[in-house]
Order: sequence, then C-alpha cells, then structure tokens
Amino acid sequence: MKLSLDWIKDYVELPADLDVSRLMYDLTMSTVEVEGAERMSDRFRNMAVGVINEIVPHPNADKLRICRTDIGHGDVREIVCGGINLARGMKVAVAHPGALVRWHGEGEPVEIKNARLRGVESYGMICASSEIGLSELFPFKEEATIVDLSGFEAPAGTDLAAALGLDDVLLEIDNKSLTNRPDLWGHYGIARELSALYDVPLRGLPDFKLPDGAADVRVAIEDPAKCSRYIGVRIDRVSTKPASFGIRSRIWRVGMRPINALVDVTNYVMLAVGQPTHAFDSGNIEGGITVRRARDGEPLLLLNGRELRLSSGDLVIADDREAVALAGIMGGAKDSILDDTTSIILEIANFEPIGVRVTAQRNDLRTEASVRYEKGIDPQRADQALRLAADMFAAEFPEMTVTGYRDNYPRPLEPTRVEVSLDWMARRMGKRLGDGEIKGMLSRLGFSAEISGDLLLAGSPSWRSTGDISLPDDIMEEIARLHGYENFEPTPITTTFERSINQRGVDLERWLREYLSYRCGMQEVFTYPWVKDEYLDAVFPDRSGMLEISTPPAPDERHVRSSLLPNLLGAVSGNVRYFDDFAIYELSQVFFDRNYASAYDGRELLPEQRRRVTGAFVGWENGVPGLFRRAKGVVENIGRYVHVESLSFGQSARPHWADETVWLNISSGGAEAGHLALLSKRSALAAGIKQSAVMVFDIDVDSLIPLPSRTNKYARLPEYPQVEYDISMIFGDETKWESVESAALGKRGASDLVRSASFVDEYRGKQIPPGKKSITIRLVIGSDRKTLTSDEIESSAAAVKKRLIKQLGGEERT
Repeated sequence: MKLSLDWIKDYVELPADLDVSRLMYDLTMSTVEVEGAERMSDRFRNMAVGVINEIVPHPNADKLRICRTDIGHGDVREIVCGGINLARGMKVAVAHPGALVRWHGEGEPVEIKNARLRGVESYGMICASSEIGLSELFPFKEEATIVDLSGFEAPAGTDLAAALGLDDVLLEIDNKSLTNRPDLWGHYGIARELSALYDVPLRGLPDFKLPDGAADVRVAIEDPAKCSRYIGVRIDRVSTKPASFGIRSRIWRVGMRPINALVDVTNYVMLAVGQPTHAFDSGNIEGGITVRRARDGEPLLLLNGRELRLSSGDLVIADDREAVALAGIMGGAKDSILDDTTSIILEIANFEPIGVRVTAQRNDLRTEASVRYEKGIDPQRADQALRLAADMFAAEFPEMTVTGYRDNYPRPLEPTRVEVSLDWMARRMGKRLGDGEIKGMLSRLGFSAEISGDLLLAGSPSWRSTGDISLPDDIMEEIARLHGYENFEPTPITTTFERSINQRGVDLERWLREYLSYRCGMQEVFTYPWVKDEYLDAVFPDRSGMLEISTPPAPDERHVRSSLLPNLLGAVSGNVRYFDDFAIYELSQVFFDRNYASAYDGRELLPEQRRRVTGAFVGWENGVPGLFRRAKGVVENIGRYVHVESLSFGQSARPHWADETVWLNISSGGAEAGHLALLSKRSALAAGIKQSAVMVFDIDVDSLIPLPSRTNKYARLPEYPQVEYDISMIFGDETKWESVESAALGKRGASDLVRSASFVDEYRGKQIPPGKKSITIRLVIGSDRKTLTSDEIESSAAAVKKRLIKQLGGEERT
C-alpha cells in the first residue's frame, strides 16, 4: 500500500525535526513495516515551468515550430517543438538538459541534451504529459498535445514538482503487516497511529449536518449478519466533470487512476479513512435499496465488463428490479456512474469480511474495496466517510443538494473490554510501568483504561474492536510497542541441556533425500499440492477419498493430491522432450479426506496427512529390464543407507497404474509400504508420455521403521588377492536371479572359494533358443590362506557351472 506523507500531514502535525528515515524506522518498529520511501520530486529533476513568449515557424519543417520560452528569471531560450496546441503565453513543462524523459511516453527514459533540429539549435524540450509520466493527470486525445500548465499559479522557472504539488514523499507499506490492523488501511488511520506514537494532536474530520427536508431513502437489509450497517444518501445537481486537480493528484500518487469527480471523490474517501464507498446513478435505481443474498444463477454485469452468474452465497445490492452491485466488491455496469449522471445515491456500508472474501475468491475478483472489507473494518467508520464525502461533494459541486438520507444500522458494534493483571504483564514484559504511564499510552491509542489494584480494565475503540483486540496479550502488545521495544532491557535466557534428542522420524526425510540425490543420482522435484485432472485420470480409476479446493487455481486443478505420482508424471511428461533418460523423485505430503466413506460421530474431521516418496526412472522402451534393476536396487538399499528396517518384495495387489507383468509390492515390517512397477502403456499415454518407459517406486515414508543405530557389520579386507571370473549360462525364461545366485554360491563351507556372485547382464537374441535367456554372472573367487593358482580358480568356476546345470537346468553358453 502506498501512502502520501503530505496527505497524512493534513490530519496530524508531525514533529518539526522528524525526518523521513526516522519516521520509517519508528513506524516499522511500532506498527507496520515500511518497505521504502520515494521522493516524487526525483521523477521531475531538471524540469521546470516555462512560459512561451513567441512562436515562429520552423524554416525547414512544416510540423515544427520555434518557441521562444521564458525558463525563469528572464532567461528566454529557443526550443523546437512539434506540439499541436502551442499558444503564446501558455505555461508548459520544460525539460532542461540532463532531465530524463520517455519519447512519446514509450521505452526507457532518455537524457535530454541540447540539439540541432533541422538546422535550428534547440534548448531542452517542451514536454507532453506522457513523456514525463503525467498522462493520467493530464489526459490527451492526440499524441502531439503538449501539457498545458496555464491554470497553475507558478511563474516561469518554478520547479515542476513544486508547481504541481508533487514534491511529496510516498511511503510503501508491506500489506502483510496490515493484515490484522484494518484501521490502518487509510491515511487517517496511519495519522492516528502517528499521533499516538509522537503524542501530538490528531485533527478531526469535517462535520456533516443533514439538511432540513431531506426525504427518506428506502434501505432494507435482509441479512444483518452479512451487512451490519448501510447508509444511503441521495445527492442531486452533480455531474461527471473532472475532479479538481488536488483530488486527482492525490489518488493518482497512491496508485489510482482519476476518472471523474463523482468516482474520484468516492475513491478519495476510501483512501483517506479506509472505508469503501460507491455511487449509483439514482435515475437507474428502481424503488429503493435492498441488501440481500443473490439467487442461484442470477446474472450481474460488472463495471469491468464481466458478467457473473451468482450463487446464493453471494451478497448483492439490489433495487426493486435486479441486482445492481456485488456487495463490498464492485458495482454493476448498468446502475453505477454514467456519462449523463446528475443525481446519485451514495453507498457507505459495512459488510461481513468472510463473505466478501469467499465471493471475491470464487469469482476471481480482488478490488481495493474488497481488500479492505476482508480485513473487518468497524461500522462506525461509516460516519467518518459520510462526513468527509459530504464535505468534498459540497466543495466540488457548490450547487449540489442532499435530498435523501437513511442510516440502517441493525447491529451496532460493541466495544471490546479486556481484563489484564498488571503483575502478569510486568512478568511478561520484563519491566513494570507505572499506572499513569499505562493509562496515558492507552489513552493516546484511543483506549479507555481503569486500574483497580492489580487489575487493568481496558476498553478498545471501535476501530480496534473487530477482532484485533481480544486477549490480555493484545493489550500488553499495545503498551509495549508504544513504550518502544528498544527501551526494554534484554534478558539472557538460561537453559540446561541434559541429553541429546534423536528424532529419527525427522532425520529420516533428510537421509532419504541425501541417499536418492547423492548416492543414486536422482534429481529432486517440487510440485504443487493440487493436481491436474489429466494426470489423475492417468493414475486413478476415480476420485474416491480425495479433497477438493473450494477456489481452485484452475478449473481442472480442483483436487488435492492423495499421491505424488500424478504430478510426478506431469514432470516426466514435461522433460521427456528434452532428455532421453533421467531419474527424478519427490518427497512430500499427501492428503486424504478422513470423512469419506467412514463412520464417525458427525464431527468434521481434519484431512489426514502422510509423507510419501515417489521416484521415476525414465528411458527407452527397449530398456525396461535395466530400468527395473536400477529402480529395484535403489529401493533394496534404502534399508542399508537410510537406516530403516529392510524392505522386502512380493506380489499381492497390482496398482491400477502398473503394467500387468512388471510390478512388485514393497513391504516394511510385514506391512505393505508401497509399490515398484513399470508404468502401464495406458497410464503413460494418458499422461502424454508416448515413447519412453517409466519405472516407478512409490513408498509411504511414515510406514518405514527407523533403526536406533546403524546395523553395519565389520568385515576385514582380504589378505590375499581375489579374482573376478565371469561365466555365461543359458536358463529358461522363468528362472529368477534369486535362484541363480543361491545355486552359484551353494552351501558355503570353510573350503569354498567362491566369495560372491553378482548379476552382470541378461541377453536374448538369435544365438539363444526361444523361451531361453543368457545370464552373465560375475564370481569373486579367493582364499583366506594363500594366493590361488589358475587351476584352483578354474576348478571353483567349474563347480559353480556344475551346480547351475544340476539345480536349474542351465546350459553353458559357447
């Protein structure tokens, strides 16, 4: 949010020795975070008011003219200009050499220099409003229109920022720091805060007196819980002329575009006191005003041109015929200010914040009004807005008359009262303040304060009674921040560490990430918690047990993930066009609806959250065996490297997304913990993966059982050299590696020289009979007592071949 320091000074007289940096620091330390400050005059450095004394034709160009311009103190310079509205005696904006402007309002700023234009020396530049960033304050119909400053009381040579009243300082406030302070969403609220901070008087707002003979404006509120107050004021003899420059300038400085006097006054009031207002063309309002719930499917065309189909959860402003505005968010196009409006009904209302936020999010509408209503502004602020608006309309339209008025206030706001123990507060703050000091600080903040013994009874003002103040801690915070946090003596915290805490469940996540990323070479990805429908369809047969987002980021992203696999397939689909093979994983939470298809006692249960890790190995379709072995190896070694109980494999229930043949269930501690499988062709195509094979593992991290310590065992290095010996044998397709390994090692005894047998590769081809496969096995052969001879090595390898032939029907490959 942007704030004008000049605007704030209308309401409070700040200390004379207060500079901007100190103001920013004090506000940040006590109230809201000030992110930065901009001196507006820096935008107009080296720019001044000039007065055109004489205009003569350019000798070499029909569209250019030479303007002999007084730039101050009688200094007359010739400036070549192509403006279409130049006139003798006209005051213009002159950019001196060194000024930065945008040519025709476009591109990056360029530095102005003296130049020769078509053979004539030209000093500086006479500017159009778009070239110096003022097109919204000085709009034009044709591009070559020069900004006319003749209406300003500023002699030649006056600094341009000073002449236009733009020598202001803009403060940038972090909106997040205002979330719980709805009273600060306007200049008057910040001024009130500075009044308390520096203990200086706060100026009041103008009074409003209802004229005699004003008729009643019919205002009905059907749901007081949604609208606690509605003021309707009929004002006649107005028009859509431009607002005075002071109003236009102020709302423009803080980021709003001037439109016309009627709209600008309502925006000014909102920016001043934080209370949104709206004006309807009273000639288009049929009968009276009714605040009611919308009807399902009821249409409403908004000011921005969008046509909505409303629901019964939306609150609307309606006349006797139809809805004319979306309450607290935006007015309708048919009944708001039109070009020929001469009479208005001014709306100053208070709407329930949650309803405004839900409607705004459902319809993807965020406006300056809705942002303020969502914070929970107090109904009494409508009085401030009414007084200021009435005063401004009278100033802009001296002939205007108030012909109707109604204040419907069915639910007055009760001020919050909080009891606080002074001893408790002194212990919490680490400092005891005097009773008089406490009462004085609370009084400056608008609170009432009564002290009896140890008890402080604090009553909050209306602007702090909408939920901001409710606990003793809130009162303590008000006192502490006004006293100044920097004025409290720091007290060291003493503690004793008696034992270390080993949170194995927490460490498990880090160990998994380190293992998969460093040891297995996989890339970690992060995806959103919501899922696209196309990836859900690829993985699940239905949406059973899945949570839905009430206001999804997109129509096809309304479900919250119950598995990491759908979004991981999205990541695979996005990367296969760039990489032939890769491996990715994600470790995060998934969510389940506890209330789905379960018997419970009627209470709404919170969603269940579980941690899962899901990985995908991607390669060519003819490389499935290699992908399977790699993925299975990664999962098998999780127990060793992540320090959890070992995982086992079996086949009991195939996942919906898995291939019919290549799949395994993963178990931990006898319970199912996940799956390892090849992604089926149907699922792959549904996810947009056409020519790649995807091997997936999906594990429930919360089902893994962390071990209290490492289970590694010491094994000494061999004293004598060992030999690697490869053999290739032909087996039936049904033969598993588990059987091959067991037969190769045999019943190992003290004299057995085969130390290990490991898989090398598997081959099927022309040289291999149908229904058979060739497996290459790497034997490690060695002795603990001596260096083996070649005959002893050959003998050991032959014994292994003999066992494989006898037990598995293997054939030696020639």
